[in-house]
Amino acid sequence: MNGHARLADIAAQAGVSEATVSRVLNGKPGVSAATRQAVMAALDLMGYERPPRLRQRSNGLIGLVTPELDNPIFPAFAQAIEKALTQHGYTPVLCTQLPGGAPEDEFTELLVDRGVSGIVFVSGLHADTTARMDRYTRLTDRGLPIVLVDGYSEHIDAPFISPDDRLAARLAVQHLVDLGHERIGLALGPRRFVPVIRKIEGYKQAMAQLLGATGVDELISHSLFSVEGGQAAAAQLLARGCTGIVCASDLMALGAIRACREKGLSVPGEVSVVGFDDSPLIAFTDPPLTTVRKPIGAMASAAVQTLLEEVNGVPAKHVELVFQPELVVRGSTGSGPLVNR
Repeated sequence: MNGHARLADIAAQAGVSEATVSRVLNGKPGVSAATRQAVMAALDLMGYERPPRLRQRSNGLIGLVTPELDNPIFPAFAQAIEKALTQHGYTPVLCTQLPGGAPEDEFTELLVDRGVSGIVFVSGLHADTTARMDRYTRLTDRGLPIVLVDGYSEHIDAPFISPDDRLAARLAVQHLVDLGHERIGLALGPRRFVPVIRKIEGYKQAMAQLLGATGVDELISHSLFSVEGGQAAAAQLLARGCTGIVCASDLMALGAIRACREKGLSVPGEVSVVGFDDSPLIAFTDPPLTTVRKPIGAMASAAVQTLLEEVNGVPAKHVELVFQPELVVRGSTGSGPLVNR
């Protein structure tokens, strides 16, 4: 494709003349910022590379350490954080943990060697109550700005960004109680994680307040945070007579629906299932999943803002910023069993 045809395409897309496109690409003066932006947007949109001289100088590198990207909530988080960093002129460096791959500590070392200005940890070892926290205190002692998303430890002098997991569980239980369910089970990941501990607290509180149900331990089932894990946990809960199942992730909820179908139970006809996260694509499952939405956008921008304040010299505070989840009602929940009155 010759250069002229390409200029014409870009000009048409940006709604300016070819001469203007040429001036922008050659870094010539006499073009307004808005017009320059329109030409750059046209380049990006049409999949052309920006000429090297027009790429922004980065303010620095920021590390972003996430768990494996199997759960769509993590790529969504990574994308939101990367977008916010790019808007502030920083270059994100994404490190994704793989089962059996490089551990978090190796990534951290790698990022520190690369001279990053700070690191955001998403659902890392800081969420694991059995893990050692000195890996983080070593970083804060050296003055490296860090922000920790989705976990909490009183031993790390850094900002934490969390959803309100207790409230998330309460919202889900409340919804199922309103629909007439009483045997409501909770399917979660391993009990050593902070978000799991908090969801159990919220669940127990809600069951006691709304149904007067205590001793609900048999209605709590731990497995892995995966579709298979949700399926295994839900199978146990169904065997214990649950008609409503609250899950700690959307993937677990998809597994729970699978467990119901295996037993010939319809969702939401006979069993209601609630997820957590509101991951991308979850509105399109069959049935579309009722879930508690984690406010990813707000959490991502708070994480970046907090980190960049530290990067710019504001001393780190040991605070936890807690964000409100909201119930999104779709098609996987319906009325509970009709009791003979």
